[in-house]
Amino acid sequence: MRTYLDCYPCFLRQSIEASRMAGADQSQQYDVVLRVLELLKTISPGATPPEIGLEIHRLVREMTGNPDPYSQVKKEATERALGLLPRLRSIMDESENKLETAIRLCIAGNIIDFGLNRDYDLWQEVERVLTQDVAINDIELLRKELQSARSVLFLGDNAGETVFDVLLIERLLVPVTYVTRGGPVLNDATKEDAYAAGINKVAEVMDSGVQAPGTIRSLSSPDFREKFKKADLILAKGMGNYETLSEVDAPIIFLLQVKCPVIARDIGASIGSTVVKKGIGLKV
Repeated sequence: MRTYLDCYPCFLRQSIEASRMAGADQSQQYDVVLRVLELLKTISPGATPPEIGLEIHRLVREMTGNPDPYSQVKKEATERALGLLPRLRSIMDESENKLETAIRLCIAGNIIDFGLNRDYDLWQEVERVLTQDVAINDIELLRKELQSARSVLFLGDNAGETVFDVLLIERLLVPVTYVTRGGPVLNDATKEDAYAAGINKVAEVMDSGVQAPGTIRSLSSPDFREKFKKADLILAKGMGNYETLSEVDAPIIFLLQVKCPVIARDIGASIGSTVVKKGIGLKV
C-alpha cells in the first residue's frame, strides 16, 4: 500500500508520542519534530508507511538514547492479555466453530495498538468482534487453504495481541513459524514479547531481521526471505503488514481491525471493521 498524504500528520504525532514515551523533555521533543519534518522531505513517494516509520522511530531512538521507548507498555499489554486468557479459553471451549472463534479472538487482540489508539476496553473489543459481521470475510478460504498447507508462516503485530495469536495458532493443526519484528519499534512485538506471551510453546519463533512496524522484505534477513518465499500459507496480522504486503504476490491472508481512515479507504471497509482478506497471490 502506498503512503497517502493523510499519513503525514500521523507520522508527526507518532514522533511526538514516541519521544515522550522515551522520556524526552520539551526541547528534545521539539528537536525530534524538526528532524522528522526534514526526514519526510527526503522520503520516496513510493515508500510504504512502515518504511517511513522505520526511519522515524530510528531517529527517535537515536536522539533520545532510549532503545525501546514502549518497553513498559508492551509488558503491561501482555500481562493484561494474559489475565484474560482463562476467559478467552472458556469462550473457545464453548464454541461450536472453534476455528472461526479463534480467528475472531485473534483479530480482537489487534485493538492493542499504541501507534493509533491508547484508549480501549479490551474485553469490550472481544465481545464486539465475536458478534459483529466480518466486513471482508475470507474465513472459508482460510479454512480451505489450511487443509492443504503443510505449514503456516504467521506474521505477528503488536505485543499483547500475541496472547490472542496463541489461541489461533493452537487451532491451525499444522507447524507454525511466528515472525516478530527485528527489534523494538512502537509497541510491535519482538521475540522477547512473543516468548512472554507463550508463543514459543505453540510455534517456532523468529524475527524478520528489520526494525520496522511492518514486513519490509527487501530489508529482511535472508532466513526470513527464504521462509517467506517457501511458505504454503502466510497469515499477516495488523495494518502494518497489510501496508507492506497488500501488493505482494504471495499466499497471504490478512487478519486485522481497520483503525484509521487511510486503511479504511484503501481496503474498502469502515473504521472498526474486522477483516479476513486474501492477498493477490491466493486465487479463489
